[in-house]
Amino acid sequence: MSGIFALLVQAVIYFMVMGTIFFRRKTIGIGVFFCLLGTMHFLETYLAAVFFVELPFGLISPGSTVIFTGKLAFFLLLYIKEDAEVIRQPIYGLLSGNILMIALGLVLRFYADPASLPGYNADLRFIDQIGLLMIWGTILLFADLILLVILYERLGALVTNTVPGRIFISLSIVLSFDQLFFFVSLHLLAGVPASALYGGWIAKMGAAGFFSLMLTAYLRFLERTPVAIPAQGAADVFDRLTYRHRYEKLVERIGRDALTGLQDRGQFDAKGAALLQAATQSDLSVSLMMIDIDHFKAINDQYGHVEGDRVLREVAAMIAGAKRAADELFRYGGEEFALLCPETPPGAGAMAERIRTAVSDSQKPALGRSVTISVGIATFPADASDFRGLLLKADAALYEAKKMGRNRVVSASASLSRPTA
Repeated sequence: MSGIFALLVQAVIYFMVMGTIFFRRKTIGIGVFFCLLGTMHFLETYLAAVFFVELPFGLISPGSTVIFTGKLAFFLLLYIKEDAEVIRQPIYGLLSGNILMIALGLVLRFYADPASLPGYNADLRFIDQIGLLMIWGTILLFADLILLVILYERLGALVTNTVPGRIFISLSIVLSFDQLFFFVSLHLLAGVPASALYGGWIAKMGAAGFFSLMLTAYLRFLERTPVAIPAQGAADVFDRLTYRHRYEKLVERIGRDALTGLQDRGQFDAKGAALLQAATQSDLSVSLMMIDIDHFKAINDQYGHVEGDRVLREVAAMIAGAKRAADELFRYGGEEFALLCPETPPGAGAMAERIRTAVSDSQKPALGRSVTISVGIATFPADASDFRGLLLKADAALYEAKKMGRNRVVSASASLSRPTA
């Protein structure tokens, strides 16, 4: 009983300290909590390899039973109160630190004759062993957390809607998975006997129950904000535990105009040529509309660039709202936009007229007048045989629309104009 009591005392101390630091994360910073996790990661791995106690149901390690189970519980709490993007940060830090530890340990071999001291001398083999265990443990932890989050989310619908039930079942399943795979490495590297496998599993189930109750109490009495989180699939959790979603967001932002959010000139040049190539192979047509805001310089001069930027954004939004889903809209430069429309003729002129009307009919109280646009249209292959030619023809039609008095649509092949109101 003394061994079980010692485990309980250790678990209480662990939860009290970790819980206090976590509770104060908004004031002292989440980094303090992460550093604490890193420190415990080393102690946990060390104890799991060399420190075992005999209990009636088998060998158990306090490091594996209390510290690792507690760490998983706090990672789940971190997910509940923060998100999956936050819990990946200490994982990557731990993995990088473990690899660095092994690398620096290998460099120590270059010291051919280290000084002998009267006390304890360095055991480089032990550093290698612990380093390998910590790397394997961190890789397992990454898989554990994906599984933990998915189980926590799905169990609400499949088994129970109670928070303690979801926490306990999630922890139990993940701990069982981890116990098996981490024991294999312990057995191979440190010769740990099989009694540590089932003994450790029984002890971890008890620890899972303890930490489930403690987490529930924490959520009930200390942080009372709702803990329900929209269910997420395995792919989404994996993406958030990696940096793939940031890469996708970065890719999405590249080629975007910062002011309007539309695709930029570079995207226009790339997609325009590709669209015409695809149209050639499919024997289809493509229309290009060059759209220019009338008298935009006067708006900037009279009302300032802030108001001019607002007009740009609003006109971009109106064009985007009037186009079809398959059409591609770009900010070509300044107050000019380009709209690529596959398979529009003979309806390109009608759609351009609809866009022109939507803009001219919109109210602009701050300006005291309406904003209008001029549109030039050219169609492939009727008006041009390549993308550069198409752009030149659409530009020429736009110039003609402005020359005729603006606020109108002009086609490269036929005039579809409307007098200025």
